[in-house]
Amino acid sequence: MAGAAPRFEKRKHVPPGVRAGRIALISVAIGFLALLLLAPLGAVLGQAFAEGWRVFLESFDNPDTLAAIKLTLLTAAIVVPVNTLFGIAAAWAIAKFEFKGKSLLITLIDLPFAISPVIAGLVFVMLFGAHGWWGQWLQDRDIQVIFAVPGIVLATLFVTFPYVAREVLAVMQAQGNDEEEAALTLGASGLQILTRVTLPKVRWALLYGVILCNARAMGEFGAVSVVSGHIRGKTNTVPLQVEILYNEYNFVAAFAVASLLALLALLTLAAKAFIEWRMAEAPVSTLVPGDQP
Repeated sequence: MAGAAPRFEKRKHVPPGVRAGRIALISVAIGFLALLLLAPLGAVLGQAFAEGWRVFLESFDNPDTLAAIKLTLLTAAIVVPVNTLFGIAAAWAIAKFEFKGKSLLITLIDLPFAISPVIAGLVFVMLFGAHGWWGQWLQDRDIQVIFAVPGIVLATLFVTFPYVAREVLAVMQAQGNDEEEAALTLGASGLQILTRVTLPKVRWALLYGVILCNARAMGEFGAVSVVSGHIRGKTNTVPLQVEILYNEYNFVAAFAVASLLALLALLTLAAKAFIEWRMAEAPVSTLVPGDQP
């Protein structure tokens, strides 16, 4: 309206004591993060480049280091797709259906969060080791699981399988079943409902879980350390190779290889922040691509 006086919002008065407390809490939080996150990261990068770029790059010419990187990538390439399929299936079953043993399935999914990775590795040794329950049966057929790649993959699968399932399950439960029931009424099959209705709605949660699963798979130490046998060039992953280099006082090479894991952590944090932002911006229920409102 012409001639109307502009309206200004009156800022709320914050008592000095509240403002000081807020500043103190923020300062403590930032200082804590700097101490536990930025300082170790700076120390890793500083040690990795302590003798220059040439020495840093030469650290990766070691055949054992290259073999560890290849094994880590191979393990992640197997574990992440398997856990993704399991996570989707488990979350869909729990969120969309009622069946006996549902609570038990949820408990089993959370089991790796409650068990130490070292204990998980020992369990696989008890099952598949030379003196384990199935050890003799495997030896008779010349199948080696422990101290070989299959054992590393199994141990990594165990410690990482909750990530995709948990992230997808939470979003599926929050969204409800209305759209799936509508699609079922219109004659859609179960596979069509999953691929055209359910998965598009949880795509960001699915990607979030996949990123966390991949980061944990490539950085796992405890369970892999137990089942690998630390065989140079064969069963050492990147975290185990870092430990070996450090114990041999090859500090520059150790921190150079560790910088790969640090870079992975930074990329994971960046992807995590981006996906959280997209999930916050996205509505709870979205249209299926190609449908009309």
